[in-house]
Order: sequence, then structure tokens, then C-alpha cells
Amino acid sequence: MRRKTASDRPELAPSERDGAAEAAFLEAERPRLLGLAYRILGSRAEAEDAVQDAFLRWRTAERATIESPGAWLTTVCTRRAVDMLRAAYRSRVDYIGDWLPEPIHTAVEHEADARMDLASSLSTAFLLMLERLAPKERAAYLLHEIFDMSYADVAASLDMNETACRKLVSRAKGRVAANEARCRPTRERQEELLAAFQDAVRTGRPDNLAHLLASDVRLTADGGGKVMTATGVRRADDVLAFLTERLHVWWGSYEWSLSELNGALGVVLRDAGKTVAAVSIACDGSSRVADIYIMRNPDKLARLNEVKIE
Repeated sequence: MRRKTASDRPELAPSERDGAAEAAFLEAERPRLLGLAYRILGSRAEAEDAVQDAFLRWRTAERATIESPGAWLTTVCTRRAVDMLRAAYRSRVDYIGDWLPEPIHTAVEHEADARMDLASSLSTAFLLMLERLAPKERAAYLLHEIFDMSYADVAASLDMNETACRKLVSRAKGRVAANEARCRPTRERQEELLAAFQDAVRTGRPDNLAHLLASDVRLTADGGGKVMTATGVRRADDVLAFLTERLHVWWGSYEWSLSELNGALGVVLRDAGKTVAAVSIACDGSSRVADIYIMRNPDKLARLNEVKIE
């Protein structure tokens, strides 16, 4: 039986063609908008809500008055994400334990420097650094520094004048630079560090990992008050003791797998097929582990699957 080809399909009516073109346009815009909203909010679920709100606004907008659909969507999505971030900051005051950004599983194009820079801005360490910025300051910094928008366009998106926008971005750049004490190690180095981490937990012996940790390494775990996690684990000796004495017992039977998390290599742990933890790391200027981030909050782990994001 002959397979149907494009010429065999019935011709679309004009309204259907318009609908198909609109759907294709929105889907093409989704990764960029989702990437922007996620960096502003640190939550994939909230970012998806912000993008969906922008799409709903688009469907009821006066299209004839919109000169640049992409810029219009960016403005609507940004403003919605900023409003959501203000509300999120208030709710995080009552968050139980340490809060970490919701991890996402992303593919990384290793050969492209520009794409690597974009991926780096998805890292847990970078997102936590952005938490130090006010909502509008954070949005302005991301739009200009990460998404290469002009000051005029950033100002329009945030409904402010360009002079104020420049000052906002400059202040954000200063605050980010003052706290940016991390580096992105090579993929081979990432594999080495994560293998040593896994070896320490599985065997209960710290030898292979000890010399790879910064002396002031920190371990941060997010359980959301739903599962037991460690708090306040600081300095190499304490971190190693926690890994080899506690996690060695608790995680001994879990299945480990390397995964692309937030633009870099991380580890996903599963128990009987269910994701129970995700681990990512940040390094200092000597490519030693400066931070270990452990996500245990089951609500955040439930959405840990691959997402197309820019």
C-alpha cells in the first residue's frame, strides 16, 4: 500500500493555515521564553505558567497593533515572571530548610562557545547568585547580558526609561561580578569530580574525593520539608564525613546515572525506577568542588525530564 505524501493531504482552508502558522510560531518562541522565565523564577513549573499566560494574552491581543510579535511576547512574559517572582520571594520566607532552584534536564551543544555561555546561565550556582537581585533588576540583567537585548528594548519590556534601565543593569552587573567566584570546568573534569563523589558515597571512603574539594566547600540540600535533608554542612572535613557516613548508608542501594542538569553534568539517583535525588556541583577557580547541591524535594524532582530551553 502506497504511503501518503504531502500532495495526498487535503488543502488547508485559509483559517486553518493561519491557525497552523500561529501554532508553529508560538512553539518556535516557547524555548526562548521558557529559558527567560526559568532564569527569572528558578522554577520550571512557574516558568511554564508564565509562558502559557503570555500565549493566552497573545490569542486575545489586537494583532494589527503589534509590530514585533517576538518582542511583544518577551515583554508580556517578562512582566508576568517578575510579578510571579515578587510573590515567590514572599512565599520562600516560609520555605522549610534550604531552597534550591528546580533542576531541569537539558542537552548542551558542547562545540559552540555561545551556547556554552548560555548553558552556564542555567547552572544552580548562577541562579542562586541571581537570587541576590531584586526582581526587576534580575530581569533587566538577564534580558541585556544573557539574551543580548538592547537597552532600549529592555527598558520597553520593563516599562521604564532607558537611563534608569542602564543604571539597573550596571548595578546588577556589579553585584553579579562581586559574587561570581565560580568557574566552568571541562566536561572531563566534571566527569572526574562526579565519579569521585559517587565513589565516596558508594564505598564510604573519602580518599579519591578529598583532594578534589575546596577547603571551604559547602553542601546544600533542598527537601522542601517533605523529606529529611542535611542543613549547614560546611568545610571539607564535615562534607566528607556526611558523604561517607550518612549518604553511604542512605544511598547505597540507589541507581546512579550521569545526566545533563542545568547545562552541565550532574547525577540523578533512582530507587526502583523513581527519581529520589539529583546532584550538581559548582567549582572554584582551581576547578575544585566549591558547592554540592542536592535536590530531594519530590515535587521538584517529579518534573525532572528533558525540556527544550534556550
